[in-house]
Amino acid sequence: MSGTLNKVMLIGHLGDDVKMNYFEGGNCIGRFPLATNETYTNRQTGERVSNTEWHTVVVRNKAAEVCEKYLSKGDKVYIEGRLKTRQWQGEDGNMRYTTEVQATDFTFLSNKGESAGGAQQNASSPSQNQSSNNQNTESPQQHHQASEQSPLSPDADDDLPF
Repeated sequence: MSGTLNKVMLIGHLGDDVKMNYFEGGNCIGRFPLATNETYTNRQTGERVSNTEWHTVVVRNKAAEVCEKYLSKGDKVYIEGRLKTRQWQGEDGNMRYTTEVQATDFTFLSNKGESAGGAQQNASSPSQNQSSNNQNTESPQQHHQASEQSPLSPDADDDLPF
């Protein structure tokens, strides 16, 4: 096979609020930890075992501002994106590596009345002016990208890792 694919699909809960970094020229990046759980029954003991995996999600520009405004710790979200590994030299002189999920699409899955009900955002949308932290009546539905709803449905029997 000559082609390659770098695609990630996650459904999980935010481990913290979205942390924003703003740059000159109006661009910004938002980062947040996302927890996904794997639950299974140990065949030998019959015990139910739950493992939590943590992912760092990165969103850019307008998508980052939407995430900052409507997502908070504990919210459930569906993320699509690609894996990106970064490296840098630490203060101790050792090379450090991190693998992040660069989000391209997301869907809010937590029920918060009007605020996050099923909104979907394309993370590659053009940059706009920086948003302020005050809440206005703008609904995430106004940022909705026309596409069919994800076939993935939220599982009502979630165990939050925090």
